[in-house]
Amino acid sequence: MTMFVELPTREPVSGIRSLELEITGKCQLACSHCLSESSPQADQGSMTFEDWRAVICDAAALGIRTIQIIGGEPTVHPRWRDLTEHALSLGRHVEVYSNLYKVREEWWELFTHPAVTLATSYYSDDPAEHDRITGRSGSYVRTRCNIREAVTRGVTVRAGIVDVLPGQRVAEARAELRSMGVSRITVDRARAVGRSLLPGQAPTLEEMCGRCTRGRPSFRTVISRGACCRGTSRWATCWSAGWRICWVGRLGRTLRRGFRCLRGTPARPTTAAIAIPRPPSPVGPSTEMRG
Repeated sequence: MTMFVELPTREPVSGIRSLELEITGKCQLACSHCLSESSPQADQGSMTFEDWRAVICDAAALGIRTIQIIGGEPTVHPRWRDLTEHALSLGRHVEVYSNLYKVREEWWELFTHPAVTLATSYYSDDPAEHDRITGRSGSYVRTRCNIREAVTRGVTVRAGIVDVLPGQRVAEARAELRSMGVSRITVDRARAVGRSLLPGQAPTLEEMCGRCTRGRPSFRTVISRGACCRGTSRWATCWSAGWRICWVGRLGRTLRRGFRCLRGTPARPTTAAIAIPRPPSPVGPSTEMRG
């Protein structure tokens, strides 16, 4: 694969501050509301390590300062540390968005790097309620212990709470996080996308808040109902926050070509996603995805 690297730009292209890399669909958990429909049965997708490495190189060349490594659960990808270290070698800040279900001792050296931060999801101070949402017994205890360990080691941690169940102990979860030393906490409700969709229900733009990709495009290796409606279009309007998706293949100029597409998008050009699915059938550029 050919790699294209240019000198860094003065400002991030199109005002984009960070780039989200969803490097795998696999996850030890199977959260009931998962936008990406991740699970232990999901796969790594079609992007190779060299593909992801090239994307990071292009992002650095375009002046994008932050790379978010996410999944699925990014740490189940066999090369996640190599990708993180590659981004760091290019002077990028890296956020690893992990469920913190399993953290190996040797990973802490990377997590404590001054340019690395952690993000995670937390649902309740009640172990049974938390585990019911994640679909994995014992996940509350493991995640809580690793949050405490991260804070003790001086790692910057931010947490997101999703209100999924009626009467869920959201306020108590926030209080528990604060008691552990986590100050960056956001709360949102479950959105009717991905696994939260009811039988026969289709995702709609109205269901999304519209903030999730503001200044942060997303590279996906696996396309699910959470990212967009299934289909075979070459160009599509994504159901998740109105992202523009560019089917641009798996070669070296993917990111740059995608950003040229973004600059040509009249509405909200910085709220965009670039998706890398398995190659779709070539069809016209104005076709929309259908469920």
